[in-house]
Amino acid sequence: MTANATPLEAARWRQIALITLGAAALYVGFRYVPTGTNLNHMDFRVTGANALEFCDPSNPQFIPVVAVRSPVRMTLRPAGEVRPGETVAVTVSLATSGGKPIGPRDLNVAHTRKLHLLIVDPWLKDYQHVHPEPGEREGDWVFAFTPHGRGTYRIFADFVPVATGRGLYASADLPVGPEQAPSISLVMQHETSWSAVREGYRFDLAADAAPIRAGRPATLSFAITRTEGGPVPLEPVMDAFAHLVAFDEARSGFAHLHPNELDLAWRPDPEQPVLTFQVTFPQPGRYVIWSQVNLGGREVFAPFAFEVED
Repeated sequence: MTANATPLEAARWRQIALITLGAAALYVGFRYVPTGTNLNHMDFRVTGANALEFCDPSNPQFIPVVAVRSPVRMTLRPAGEVRPGETVAVTVSLATSGGKPIGPRDLNVAHTRKLHLLIVDPWLKDYQHVHPEPGEREGDWVFAFTPHGRGTYRIFADFVPVATGRGLYASADLPVGPEQAPSISLVMQHETSWSAVREGYRFDLAADAAPIRAGRPATLSFAITRTEGGPVPLEPVMDAFAHLVAFDEARSGFAHLHPNELDLAWRPDPEQPVLTFQVTFPQPGRYVIWSQVNLGGREVFAPFAFEVED
């Protein structure tokens, strides 16, 4: 505002200044509004190279959780010996790299749950998706687990901190069976398969371009039919009509995929529902994708094995 401004101009400048000050005050005020969590954005940062970054759910990618440093420490405490075919209670402890516990108030709800655990055996033949409940101590989460195989299972945690609003991950291993049980991650012996039959349903997965190339976005089509014909009672599971989770043979990480058809008011074809997914695989090699759907109130899982080329 100049020294010789008219009264009208001066009033306008005062109005602009008041609006600016009001907006700044609101911004500062919202920064200090209690969110329930004692953690902040810096509690979930890792400095230096080879660190796990926050992930944008609109840009699905394979996350190399094991090979990078996560700002979250994850430990597992089973209630007893973990044996194939036997149910055991397991406590998961989550804490920041600085040692602060991560409890329910520190996590947002994402796809109907605050914490998702993706559990897979060394051969990628036993995949389970579970949702722990808060334990007695802050930072403890408890779930029941029935392994169907043996060896060292790997458990990936998938969650969204309140302080960041972005996806974050951690991992830990859980031995199953006697000590002499195989615990190495080995070549899976999975034959390439783009279809699977489970519980009276056929599941088909197809890529828009074959072969799938490392580093290039791929569109996947996922279809379901009844083996004897008839309607497919597809219902939402965790706010989506299907979920796909991809693992590499070394279990170095995973990609948790949600369909492009996110509007639950839209209903797919009742006799052959088809959903599409986007994904980018960073490295060539063998992968297994597990699908998870809700068919008439029953969750059904089906695997697909394939090669990603250079």
